Amino acid sequence: MNGSQQPQRQGVWALGFSAAAEPLLAQLQAAGLVDSCLQAEQLEEHWPQAEAFVLVAACGLVVRRIAPLLQGKTLDPAVVVLDPEGRFAIPLLGAHRAGGEALCQRLAALLGCAVVATGSSSGRGQLALDTFGLRWGWRPGPGGDWNTLMQRAARSRDPLPVLQEAGNRSWRQLGAATGLEDWQPQAGSPAAMLVTARRGEGCRWHPPCLWLGLGCERHTSLALLERLVEEQLQAAGLASEAVAGLASIDRKADEPALLELARRRQWPLRWFTAHELNAVAVPTPSAAVAAEMGTASVAEAAALLAAGPGARLLRPKQVEHHRGEERGAATLAIAQAREQWAPSQGQLHLVGSGPGRLDLLTPDARRALAEASVWVGYGLYLDLLEPLRRPDQLRCDGQLTQERARCQQALDLANQGLNVALVSSGDSGIYAMAGLALELWLAQPDDGRPGFTVHPGLSALQLAAARAGAPLMHDFCTISLSDRLTPWAVIEQRLRAAASGDFVVALYNPRSLGRDWQLGRARELLLQGRPPSTPVVLARQLGRAEERVSIHTLGDLPIAAVDMLTLVLVGNSTSRSTDGWVVTPRGYPGAELT
Repeated sequence: MNGSQQPQRQGVWALGFSAAAEPLLAQLQAAGLVDSCLQAEQLEEHWPQAEAFVLVAACGLVVRRIAPLLQGKTLDPAVVVLDPEGRFAIPLLGAHRAGGEALCQRLAALLGCAVVATGSSSGRGQLALDTFGLRWGWRPGPGGDWNTLMQRAARSRDPLPVLQEAGNRSWRQLGAATGLEDWQPQAGSPAAMLVTARRGEGCRWHPPCLWLGLGCERHTSLALLERLVEEQLQAAGLASEAVAGLASIDRKADEPALLELARRRQWPLRWFTAHELNAVAVPTPSAAVAAEMGTASVAEAAALLAAGPGARLLRPKQVEHHRGEERGAATLAIAQAREQWAPSQGQLHLVGSGPGRLDLLTPDARRALAEASVWVGYGLYLDLLEPLRRPDQLRCDGQLTQERARCQQALDLANQGLNVALVSSGDSGIYAMAGLALELWLAQPDDGRPGFTVHPGLSALQLAAARAGAPLMHDFCTISLSDRLTPWAVIEQRLRAAASGDFVVALYNPRSLGRDWQLGRARELLLQGRPPSTPVVLARQLGRAEERVSIHTLGDLPIAAVDMLTLVLVGNSTSRSTDGWVVTPRGYPGAELT
């Protein structure tokens, strides 16, 4: 970043130098953390093209093997060392710029190993100023002496002045963002680091906050579009690294030059209908454009729409005609997002945290949490995961009953280009956040959505069954007794169906101070389809220090002992309790198992 760019590399390769490494290598490849495993003699062959290596061996052996291959700090791949037992992950080379520490964090999520980070920033629990912006969706400027900045941050006792003019400002709340202060114009010295859309000297991070609205004649040449973009960005003093994407009218979705410009610059494209564009107020509408396209503005309206809520027009439309061998004509406008807006760059991960104990968290969920820049969730659930959160990860607490607000907050952050983990207890797809988050996500246009992934977690139903023995060996169902979102008449209909169908039933949200009669009514309905001797498991605070599991019968169920932290698991007519265990046979009397 100090004048020389990281080479374009691809692939994370793993290799070991003894047979003892083979089980660990197989685990890494099976989990998808590495692209392939190599033979030891292939290290030199893949070194020039690889993004990173995971080497399972002693550090001394690794140092001797890679020493002849080293070219320079900005040219070498990341190298992470694992011991054969998978206890420690060491970012030996390229910890910051090449992504070695980030790779170690993914390995730690999978293996449960400790990350041994020896860098100055990591050791002090502070941000690595030369790379932290990548986690916030930012791009570094082409200039700036980042090495000197990092040395200054390590040695200086005085706070470093930072000027932020664009982008999400929540990163200043991070525990790792110590040693920084807002730059004051009267300070007399320049800011040590800038977060801005403007081009210029110094160490600069450019958030994805600029959207270019483009309109053009049919078959306009690519050279004209490239020239128009560069001239207008330069005239406005804006950095191309701050461009989040291009936008235009959907009638141009097959325009070759527009598509090629987006491909070359790796800028996403947003398309809007004439109806959508015509609803946007712009400073320079055109009657001629309206007659031709059905909207009074293409470039300005498209830029404003693509830049998201609260966008402002930085540069009104500029029209450029062909020169020399160029063809056609084009119009460009530039809008800036309120903070930053890059939906196609963001990721929204629905993470099921399980019942709360960290050893019951799935490796898939651990990995999603490790890679996220922001965690959003109810405070109690985030508290249980807090030992896994690093100082460079932001925590956003929400209230218990404000599920929609939490989902919207997480989606808004993902729309800004961030990697966001929206945390639920148990499994996020069972009475949790996945459904509401997906509805909100689907309400956005399909070319303006972040990535969306659901990571399953261990549900209370599964853990309760494991604690009690084997009560779910035949057909079962789950019913929530909360009538906050479902009318009680519908809940009662489902209870009757479960009773007549002889399902094993898991009752969620069984009883609270304001709903103290519903569980008794549910028992009455279930007794219509099974005997009073039917075993019932009460599982409270599963997976936590206060966990308590007890076995009763449907006839003598201690309703007063049940609260919202309890799962009630009711057997079917064949379930039985013996010696403190509950089992539901796989078949009914007379059935033959093969």
